[in-house]
Amino acid sequence: MLDIKFIRENKELLQTVAGQKNIKVDFEKLIKLDDKRRTLNQKIDELRTQKNQTSKEIPQMSSKDREIALEKMKVVDTEQDKLEEQLKPLLIEINDLMLQVPMYVHKDTPVALDEGGNVSIKEVGEIRKFDFTIKDHVQLGKDLDIIDGERGVKIGGSRAYVLKGDGARLEQSLLKYAQDFISRKGYTLMYVPVIVDRFALEGTGFFPGSEDQIYHLGKDDKYLVGTSEVALGAYYSNEVLDIKNIPCKMAGISTCFRREAGTYGKDTSGVYRVHQFNKVEQFILCEGSEEKSQAMFDELAKNVEEFLASLKLPYRILNICTGDMGRGKYQMYDFECWMPSRKNYGETHSCSNLHDFQARRLNLRYKDADGKISYCHTLNNTLVATPRILIPILELNQNEDGSINIPEVLRPYMDNQEKIVKK
Repeated sequence: MLDIKFIRENKELLQTVAGQKNIKVDFEKLIKLDDKRRTLNQKIDELRTQKNQTSKEIPQMSSKDREIALEKMKVVDTEQDKLEEQLKPLLIEINDLMLQVPMYVHKDTPVALDEGGNVSIKEVGEIRKFDFTIKDHVQLGKDLDIIDGERGVKIGGSRAYVLKGDGARLEQSLLKYAQDFISRKGYTLMYVPVIVDRFALEGTGFFPGSEDQIYHLGKDDKYLVGTSEVALGAYYSNEVLDIKNIPCKMAGISTCFRREAGTYGKDTSGVYRVHQFNKVEQFILCEGSEEKSQAMFDELAKNVEEFLASLKLPYRILNICTGDMGRGKYQMYDFECWMPSRKNYGETHSCSNLHDFQARRLNLRYKDADGKISYCHTLNNTLVATPRILIPILELNQNEDGSINIPEVLRPYMDNQEKIVKK
């Protein structure tokens, strides 16, 4: 959410950004409603001033004048109540429109209407050339009995899967390695709720706009999160942090759930696009300064580059365009790892700077050394998400005999096992 003053002063800019992000916002209606709100507030303030002044004068009045003044105050009270009743639905309507307004974007963000406008800005690592016919992760998983898609579907329907044996051990080793990796960098591990109230999704910008992607538990009016970003963002909502405690760096550990609505028939084989997955998510609260949040954005990206390099996975970084980046994003990079079976890169990480977009919704602030209170900036980036990251790990580390080399950094988490072999 942006400040209404900023919206009024930058209406044309935000109209342009909304078009670039494929978002419809009725700015004229919003400003007219805000004008009406201002008028009502001014009238209410005038009545309050009148009441306060009369309250000060009443003790010095005669009995007769006091009686007349009290009768007038009853009329003023009635008028104030009427105006405040008019204000209530107006504020709801304004808030609904305010939630639709997109964040403006970084000057280097490509302008395009869909993912075709994303720009590759960096490619790292040598793509392995095989001298034998390779298997995809589905076949590898079946042959080694470490991924069972058929029985997963039997249990949970489409996009369900079972990791078993060394497949489950490999996933858990990745998650534990990621937790140790990010802890050493000073991030606080946070095991967070995955069932949340609506305000957390609204505050982090997923509502309105992503309702069709999120599971709603109707009986309890709760929601299953698609990322721990939701809980991490809401953790300090309605609080004022001391500047000595920021930047606040957290790493959320959670199972995540996504409906994958609109992807019918897309990536149905394997574990690329599933409904349930596990993730370690980086999340930072920092000062509301463009310079400070840019430094944090660069740090989050650097962490992922170091993590992927340690796994020896070739990857590229995409600068995400306006039409593919979402309502609240100021700047966004995607990291994609090379997946041999796709003969292409596939998204494994997403890095975002949202400036004060989430903080304003969540009333998330900090107090500086001079006592000034400002809104934080928030940033996030995946550190690891399984099982998708298993695709490049399994496929790039396969051997001609069907076995898979376990990345060296993961071996200590698997009792120093070096390979996954058929048992």
